[in-house]
Amino acid sequence: MPERHIVAAGGGSAESREGQKALSRYILEVSGKSTPRLAYLGTASGDCAERFGEMKTAWEELGAVPARLSLFSPHTREIREFLLDQDVIWVGGGNTRNLLVLWREWGVDRFLYEAWERGIVLAGSSAGGLCWFDSGLTDSWGPGYEPLSCLGWLAGSFCPHWDGEAERQPRYQNLLLDGTLPAGYAVDEMVGLHYAGTTLQRIVSGRPDGRAFRAAADEGRVTFEPLRVDVLPA
Repeated sequence: MPERHIVAAGGGSAESREGQKALSRYILEVSGKSTPRLAYLGTASGDCAERFGEMKTAWEELGAVPARLSLFSPHTREIREFLLDQDVIWVGGGNTRNLLVLWREWGVDRFLYEAWERGIVLAGSSAGGLCWFDSGLTDSWGPGYEPLSCLGWLAGSFCPHWDGEAERQPRYQNLLLDGTLPAGYAVDEMVGLHYAGTTLQRIVSGRPDGRAFRAAADEGRVTFEPLRVDVLPA
């Protein structure tokens, strides 16, 4: 069986283009291809073409051949074949709940699992980082943060935007404390958890101050253990 890879990142912003570029370069290198084919899935943002456009030029500068899959205006009926023809599949941020609903309706979750099994690198940021885990914290219902069950390919819970959205921190802590969410990871923006198979292999950051924490509840208290983060070259 080919080695399987998932890189789940904590989010990003327009102000972090250099950090995004460093993280993108790392993900493309994981594929082992000199000119990797990359599919962008913007399901969580309603397939916003502008988001793809913002990243397309950077991916091309890094040597990738990017393409976009829209479930709102599909360019092909052969979605499975399109996804399995890629080297990297990048999932964008937005509404994680809607992403999961649409993927299941279209069978994209099954196609992505097959892609993962074949060694195609799966990656994403924010909703595109959360979706692979058992569960996590999301604002998919509107203002405020709620727990959400996800694909369950990676064990535990995931909280993106740890440093970008301050209200996430106490909410995640409370949901861990009452047992609603299992132990997991809290991750700053531009920080990625790199899994080989289902084992966390490395934590990387596109910025010099990026952090990641192992979060768990025990005997009535929640601990956030700082983890080693490797800063990627710009």
